[in-house]
Amino acid sequence: MTNNLRATEIREFLNGAGWGDAARTPLNADASTRRYERLRRKTETAMLMDAPPLESVPCPPGADDAERVKLGWNAISRLAASRVEAFAAVATHLQGLGLSAPSVLEHDISRGLALLEDLGDDLFAEVILKGGDEIALYAAAGEVLAAVHRAPAPFVMPYRGGEWPILSYDHLALSANMDLFVEWMPQRDLEIRISDQTRIRWERVRETMIGKAEDFPRALILRDTHAENLIWLPQREGLARVGLLDFQDAVLGWGEWDMSMLLHDARRDVSAEAREAAIATYLDGTGLTRADFDERLAVLGAMNVMRIMGIFARLVTRDKKPRYDLFQPRLRGLLNETLSHPAMAEARDFVAAVAPHLLVSA
Repeated sequence: MTNNLRATEIREFLNGAGWGDAARTPLNADASTRRYERLRRKTETAMLMDAPPLESVPCPPGADDAERVKLGWNAISRLAASRVEAFAAVATHLQGLGLSAPSVLEHDISRGLALLEDLGDDLFAEVILKGGDEIALYAAAGEVLAAVHRAPAPFVMPYRGGEWPILSYDHLALSANMDLFVEWMPQRDLEIRISDQTRIRWERVRETMIGKAEDFPRALILRDTHAENLIWLPQREGLARVGLLDFQDAVLGWGEWDMSMLLHDARRDVSAEAREAAIATYLDGTGLTRADFDERLAVLGAMNVMRIMGIFARLVTRDKKPRYDLFQPRLRGLLNETLSHPAMAEARDFVAAVAPHLLVSA
């Protein structure tokens, strides 16, 4: 699609939605194929989501592993491929729980365009950087995630014009994402040595971790709940004070995965006090014991941190984005933290064997 054709489609969409005369300000690029603009007309604002259908297709319900591999990464990982209908469906579900997801004012699904409620710019990360109360914000985030995870998870979510399927974060998705650690980290860090023999050992370790995860209770998860995807809305009350973004990839997974995304943040250090505040409100909201939570967070957190380390190594090596190297020291610390739990002894022994320098003490 040419830039001129896309510009024409956007103009037609905005004219049809009554925002054709709005001033338009591009925002920072999203990590996916999406981009956003803030629209202003007199005292009103809204957000334009520009999500052209350029990515490989999302996973069709009922597709087997071979079909998903053939379709590509989005189907393998059960990602929504930035589809507007996924965003609209999950937003409607979250609003039904009393949460602050942006309302979808208008959409054109075939063109990948949506007009959204503007929740503002007060991302948690920015508010904290400016002196905001990190402990209060993380406590509020833990409470919101508890509300998401304790609600029944539907198999489909309706949106205006259709339904979006909610699939499971299953064995293929988990194994493919965990394998990014052994496939890409050695290409970035030459001290990591993965031979044919250690690859076989890795597969045993990986299967042990997946087996543990599959024994844990499942919940609807949003998958990307970190401080740059949460907006502080202090003028609202209760759960609605936390604005939610980037939730279109929601799947049936494990609540502790979302908590790992919140607490094991690759981009910022979360203080011990903020971490404990988030865990306390989460446990209050879900009824989990601390021992069960700690074990699940260790297992799912290690899987998630390894996945992110692999993704960032790929971004540097394959995609020539060196800034992602800056996050690896923090991720190394998080890997140490998750592998220190007794449930993760086998995985820690593997890392000690192939990459002892990644551990504080092998």
